[in-house]
Amino acid sequence: MTQDELKTVVGRAALRYVPLGEVVGVGTGSTVNKFIEALATMKDQIRGAVSSSEASTDRLRALGIRVFDANEVEELAVYIDGADEIDGQGCMIKGGGAALTREKIVAAQSRRFICIADESKKVEVLGKYPLPVEIIPMATQRIVRKFAALGGTATVRLRYDNPLVTDNGQHILDVTGLSIRDPLAFETEVKQWPGVVEVGVFAQQKAAVCLLGTSGGVQTLNF
Repeated sequence: MTQDELKTVVGRAALRYVPLGEVVGVGTGSTVNKFIEALATMKDQIRGAVSSSEASTDRLRALGIRVFDANEVEELAVYIDGADEIDGQGCMIKGGGAALTREKIVAAQSRRFICIADESKKVEVLGKYPLPVEIIPMATQRIVRKFAALGGTATVRLRYDNPLVTDNGQHILDVTGLSIRDPLAFETEVKQWPGVVEVGVFAQQKAAVCLLGTSGGVQTLNF
């Protein structure tokens, strides 16, 4: 199967984790878009969704799924989202779609995180994919230097030759050259740096289950 077909398969497989009659946490990205399409087939069996991005909100509403503000819902039973990388413990790198801060908020509001991904996203050690970090623009160069001290190269993500602006009005640094062997310690450290809004390592809010699309079908990894 192609990568796109694998994404469709895991998007559909995630439906079995959707509790009937409840509000579902929905992430952001190309794999999640496949899940949203699948979710539309059972939209009358759920109350609606809490979304992690404006793009996903627009897609959900276009398919007739009610979108709640996160403040309207006390707790979510499940959050379903993709990952740029996932390791053998369920820790992830996320933020390729620039929605990492809102993704962490929805993940923290949920009892279980179900990751949906194709087999190319499974890694032994996080860091092969550039690490997204949402930052306040005035702190850009100081944070670039902080990552350089750790052996990483941080660059501002651009869109149409200008810094990409997140849904929160901030910028994204993409950091290469890192090998993140202790994701929780790394996440904890970087989040303390002034000017960092959020870092795209998900160790505190790691996945409980990963539905991995492979050439042999969907592989279920429990953490």
